[in-house]
Amino acid sequence: MAQGAMMRVQQACVPAGVHGELAGMASTGATRVASVSFRGKGAVSLSTLKCRSARVRRVAATSAVLGLEKEVSEEAVASNAAAKVEDVQGVPAMEVDAVTEAELKENGFRSTRRTKLICTIGPATCAPEQLEALAMGGMNVARINMCHGTREWHTQVIRSIRNLNSEKGYSVAIMMDTEGSEIHMGDFNGAPSVKAEDGEEWNFTVRKLETVPERTTVVNYDGFTEDVRVGDELLVDGGMVRFEVIEKIGPDVKCICTDPGLLLPRANLTFWREGRLVRERNAMLPTISSKDWIDIDFGIAEGVDFIAISFVRTAEVVKHLKSYIRARAPNGSIGVFAKIESSDSLKNLEEIIRVSDGAMVARGDLGAQIPLEQVPSVQQGIVNLCRELNKPVIVASQLLESMIEYPTPTRAEVADVSEAVRQRADALMLSGESAMGLFPEKALSVLRTVSLRMESWCRENKQHASDRLPELSSVLQDRISENICNAASQMANKLGVDAIFVYTRRGYMASLLSRSRPDCPIFAFTDTKSVRQRLNLQWGLIPFRLDFSGDMESNLRRTFALLKARGMMKSGDLIVAVSDISSADLLQSIQVRRIP
Repeated sequence: MAQGAMMRVQQACVPAGVHGELAGMASTGATRVASVSFRGKGAVSLSTLKCRSARVRRVAATSAVLGLEKEVSEEAVASNAAAKVEDVQGVPAMEVDAVTEAELKENGFRSTRRTKLICTIGPATCAPEQLEALAMGGMNVARINMCHGTREWHTQVIRSIRNLNSEKGYSVAIMMDTEGSEIHMGDFNGAPSVKAEDGEEWNFTVRKLETVPERTTVVNYDGFTEDVRVGDELLVDGGMVRFEVIEKIGPDVKCICTDPGLLLPRANLTFWREGRLVRERNAMLPTISSKDWIDIDFGIAEGVDFIAISFVRTAEVVKHLKSYIRARAPNGSIGVFAKIESSDSLKNLEEIIRVSDGAMVARGDLGAQIPLEQVPSVQQGIVNLCRELNKPVIVASQLLESMIEYPTPTRAEVADVSEAVRQRADALMLSGESAMGLFPEKALSVLRTVSLRMESWCRENKQHASDRLPELSSVLQDRISENICNAASQMANKLGVDAIFVYTRRGYMASLLSRSRPDCPIFAFTDTKSVRQRLNLQWGLIPFRLDFSGDMESNLRRTFALLKARGMMKSGDLIVAVSDISSADLLQSIQVRRIP
């Protein structure tokens, strides 16, 4: 192609109204390899961030089942947590999760896990040393289920996690999960669980009992005895335990256990008649109950990073909650996740996901409302839609259910986890396995090692090389950001770079890069603590907290120096850098750089 024609092609690639500048290839050995920048107007403010020193006492829990990754030593994590990297004024300048830093140092860039891991905190994992063991094992987000525990207990767990982050160098985000207005069973006199055996007779009552008799459970829905009929089938936790109604006596419903299993306090309860889910008055209950609003106020006051809303039926509920949070939370920084766990959710799926900050595929309750054989295809559809709409998605419920009681998962469970990773879900979540299971650290280790192996297999076999994503927006500025991130990801894959750097204030371009699912890890640098915490949940992102200047070149040089000083990168490493921070002469840019 003639030189003039080539220049016309290059110019045509730059959106109208945006001035583009293309730098040529540098001489051999130079730091800058190539760059393209897009310039505009804006302003930048400086902030001072502190990196806290600490040391970590426990050794990471490695998989005794699969053994697919190198163990990160206690000394390495302690060294990283205690390290202070200071700028010229002597002020700590960069914060990153201590475990991630140790993994990068010991195992390299390609060893980092892209799929994020969420652990539900319960009696088995609420002590500070247990929480630290989970953080060491790779927990990115701690989930607090408001169905269980007291306000004092929730407060203490949140305090313990905050202390781990501030004192030990971790970066664990906190998700609060509301109870919702669906029908629930009550507690069992403080017992963590009760076993229902085949053929046992149980009493389901709406009476308010201070002490619950043996083989009795209180139902939270006053209309339960009126709605249920003899012959109906009661499903607990999406069918983990089943009962058949044999008699109604005033406020009591006598049932016989037909499928034995473990009953958990506050377990979800649905009932079926002639093969159909009975909705009736249950469908008229509000999505967010009065108790949920009290819990939401508590979560806002405690500064949780995410709130997950149970049994979302319409987009209006999510809009209302987000408006409520914006009016009460600092900077409206709490992400709202819609739990997709009912047939009503599926009817309004796209509208719900569009207005949410993310979604959770709650397969247990969802599987109680749709035919079992539809659950895998529905999961795949939700994961795909979330990625298309640039919303993080969590696959949850019964991933490693057998590990509540046994130290080794079934091979079917391993295959299920692998499939969720292959679908490229942002995060996987443990529920009972970590909340009240006998082997929470082992369960987390299995998730970690299976995720690492499956991610590696997908990269090696180019499983997603032909992925095509639709455009997100018709707005020029958003389209520029989207195309920059798509191009950066493609360039990173073709050049085999070590990492992608993104400098972002709101996290938007970091999320676009995550959506592209590049082969290399994404280092997301932000100057806001709340943004850094929220990025913990998105695929492939390693969030850093870092001071910004108004000059991109200065930011890059300073980042290189800090990362090299901490042993996370070395001279000769190749990176792609993009940015959406604003200054007088910089709007967005994409560069390919070699670490000097």
